[in-house]
Amino acid sequence: MEIRFWGVRGSIASPGPETASVGGNTSCVEVRCGASRIILDAGTGVRKLGDALLREGPVEATVLLSHLHWDHIQGLPFFVPAYLPSSKLSIVGSAHGVGSLREALSTQMAAPSFPVRLDELSAQISLREARPVEAFDVGDAHVRVAKLNHPGGVLAYRVEHDGRSVVYATDTEHYACVDPALRALADGADVLIYDAQYTPEEYRGDHGRSRVGWGHSTYVAGAEIARASGARQLVLFHHDPQRTDVGVAEIERLARELFPASVAAREGLCLDAGALARAA
Repeated sequence: MEIRFWGVRGSIASPGPETASVGGNTSCVEVRCGASRIILDAGTGVRKLGDALLREGPVEATVLLSHLHWDHIQGLPFFVPAYLPSSKLSIVGSAHGVGSLREALSTQMAAPSFPVRLDELSAQISLREARPVEAFDVGDAHVRVAKLNHPGGVLAYRVEHDGRSVVYATDTEHYACVDPALRALADGADVLIYDAQYTPEEYRGDHGRSRVGWGHSTYVAGAEIARASGARQLVLFHHDPQRTDVGVAEIERLARELFPASVAAREGLCLDAGALARAA
């Protein structure tokens, strides 16, 4: 199981010299499970992923959408494999009670926002709506779903393959206690990718507006869930668009004081879940 990060920002893409090292693209993570290709969210990072996949030949992949806020789907209209008849794409997600998944994805590609409609894409595209506590297979990989805490709803995914596992839990706000649904989903995971958009001080509003209720979390809560679930590696994800490279490095340093096996997600970061398990 190989995990590669193509977009690691939250809320809005943030290119510029102060974010160049970490990267400015929004959420997109590729998971390779043998011959199966799974894409976690389709933020702006999915554009370069699409280009990379095409260099390997015809594309067959499953896209697991955590939710439908723009920073998690806005790369889909620029995912070149979606325009090619040779591509086979399965898109899984939930509209969380607001219309259907197809209606939600069609809306962002409707005039006057975009010149190409979803139903004009040439790839073989199937859409299905996932439910919390659901489980299904993607090729040789097994996927489990859980509902977490975010305005409008959000899904977390656990992907398992050949004894290895990764949990993708972005855009979730922690509770006063460890979220039992996430703790169960992340139990013994090799890699836990977790929303760490805010510092505890920002979250509380010590020097400005409180972010309580905004649907995001902190590196402290990430370390707590990693310890409670027995995860081997914690990946700090969904960096605030205003967080500079220096700021991300500082959050990474502080997280390692609480959970030594912590790393900040950066574009291009690649993790081998099997190697992490062997090193444990």
